[in-house]
Amino acid sequence: MRYLPKSDSERREMLAAIGLRSEEDLVSYLSADVRFNKRLAIPDGKSEYEIVDYFKQLASWNANGYASFLGAGVYNHYRPVLVDVIVSRGEFLTSYTPYQPEISQGILTSIFEFQTMVCQLTGMEVANASMYDGSSAVPEAAMMAVRITHRDKVLVARTVHPEYREVLATSTKHQGIPVEDLAYAKDGRLDLDDLKQKLDDNVAAVIVQTPNFFGLLEQLGEIRALTSSKGALLVVVFTEAVALGLIEPPREADIVVGELQSFAISPSYGGPYVGIIATREKYIRQIPGRLVGETTDANGHRAFCLTLATREQHIRREKATSNICTNQALLALMATVFMTVYGKEGLRELAQQNLAKAHYLAGKLPLQFDAPFFNEFVVRTNGQSPDQINTALLEKKIIGGLALGRFYPELKNCMLLCATEMSRRQDMDALASVFVKH
Repeated sequence: MRYLPKSDSERREMLAAIGLRSEEDLVSYLSADVRFNKRLAIPDGKSEYEIVDYFKQLASWNANGYASFLGAGVYNHYRPVLVDVIVSRGEFLTSYTPYQPEISQGILTSIFEFQTMVCQLTGMEVANASMYDGSSAVPEAAMMAVRITHRDKVLVARTVHPEYREVLATSTKHQGIPVEDLAYAKDGRLDLDDLKQKLDDNVAAVIVQTPNFFGLLEQLGEIRALTSSKGALLVVVFTEAVALGLIEPPREADIVVGELQSFAISPSYGGPYVGIIATREKYIRQIPGRLVGETTDANGHRAFCLTLATREQHIRREKATSNICTNQALLALMATVFMTVYGKEGLRELAQQNLAKAHYLAGKLPLQFDAPFFNEFVVRTNGQSPDQINTALLEKKIIGGLALGRFYPELKNCMLLCATEMSRRQDMDALASVFVKH
């Protein structure tokens, strides 16, 4: 329901009912030194048309007409109009959680389709009904691996998104799960020698990302062979889902986690997004969150329901596999509509556009690494700081890349750039010209 303000007479009536004369009497028990008796320093209220005009002004100032080459886990892709048309329907906006399958067949169907598409995308056998986001899915996969292997150590590549690694560290800190970083080699990919050295019989999982944080494709075959030799599970992470339209699904993995923000979910200042977790069927009982399954109703008709558990987690904390107790159903629906609109061929063509544009731009710039990449890559700023480069780019109405020194001190003179289907040739040429001048 909409907010309905109370009139002065209604307020007086409410106060009289509890034996008070004024609103100040509600806090009269507080000492004067902790009570705020001044007017709040906020502007006066505005009329509806003034508010609309105010936000239109803000929108015009908010990077209007700017080209963006910033990626690093959040990507600027085209959002088909059909996505908002469907997700704006009241049936989806009001469906929070489908505990009652007899009245929730629509949302259950959409979640089931989402799970099916995620399995096709990742090459896994089962997927759950989405996670909060990619960063929260990573520690869930780590804890899942610990439960499966009965081991207590996790190795994570430094080329996994730094913020994902921060969430992993926070989530495992007080659970007795030591997490150790794996170095990257000169080509920007996982250092296989470091992996060999640190792998032992206590390792539950090895976590790698492909394309990794530097945009490079990891050598999953070699990593899988080393991981399996010690009985550990391989967790593969992705942040750029469009890449899966072109590269082989990470079938080498035991668990796949990632972020589908690229699938018609706007950057939105960092969220909300929709994470995924998919795995092999033999681990289905350890997957966190909810799972929608197909069944038949009393009349033998196709139907859907939450399966394997009546709710997504046990009431008793010690029996729970996770504290994930819901899913991003509306955002998962956006991704489902996106995948339906594009289809296999459309997603492949979209990925090819991203690949071609990124390589066109990279061909004009000094690259830090020479391994294969998708639509992101690391460039050297050659004597100038990344901040100086970005300042010069803003003067051309271009949002530059991420200064890597924030997360990788050894790369303080490097920048991570991204090109998508939204990148225009003239903007890429303008960006390259700034690097040449510096």
